[in-house]
Amino acid sequence: MRLTIRHQTSYKYSKPIIYATQTLRLAPRSYEGLHVMQWRVRGEGRHELPSFIDGYGNIVHCHTVNREHDSAVVTVEGEVETYPTDGIVRGAAETLPPLFYLRTTRLTTVDEAITDLALSRKGGPYERLRSLMEEVRERVDYVQGTTEATTTAVEALKLGTGVCQDHAHLFIAGARVMGIPARYVGGYLWAGGDGEHQASHAWAEAYVPEFGWIGFDPANRSQPGEAYVRASIGLDYWSAAPVRGIRRGEGEESLAVRVRVKDSAQQQQ
Repeated sequence: MRLTIRHQTSYKYSKPIIYATQTLRLAPRSYEGLHVMQWRVRGEGRHELPSFIDGYGNIVHCHTVNREHDSAVVTVEGEVETYPTDGIVRGAAETLPPLFYLRTTRLTTVDEAITDLALSRKGGPYERLRSLMEEVRERVDYVQGTTEATTTAVEALKLGTGVCQDHAHLFIAGARVMGIPARYVGGYLWAGGDGEHQASHAWAEAYVPEFGWIGFDPANRSQPGEAYVRASIGLDYWSAAPVRGIRRGEGEESLAVRVRVKDSAQQQQ
């Protein structure tokens, strides 16, 4: 499948600010399930942004505006070719051993409820992970606007609602309880058609020695396939966040995000 992606983030400030900088994890790297044909991350002046590789193996672009301004725009445009892999991630850049991803973070801390949810799974590692994915989606309904970027797995389970980020955190927390390394994945999902979305997508990967890293998307009760574009990984949302930044000035920030993922083949028909 050939997919084209356009992701635009627009910032506006109630008063001019004098400085802003962001780190952007919005660029995929090729592996056996995905070939990056072209990809551009541009900021003010439409110039391509400088980048580096972080400790997780993510491509990180840097966007800085070091002058007085009341608005800014970051634009991502790219085209990729994807292949069916049954969720298995092979040939990806791996900078850390799987056991590193057993580490707990604030967003993936567990309590008795998560421990019980995870340890009640039956079967081998893969079967338990599939069961965990289904149970996470059963226990946390997909409802926008009920959680925030700071919501923890414990809080999402108690609330019973959340979005893909919360599903990923709860799945990761449960997998680690079972002694299975798990990590957060940020990227894009083609949901059919060419409609616009207000955010990118998130899912999880877990390490099963028999297969290696395998993707699980609790929000959609599925394993990532050709419709997924994998852009970043980390222990949780904060280490894989698509955009993080700081600013200097008194202006209040408002943010608008527009994401469009299209099937290139359908466009050409």
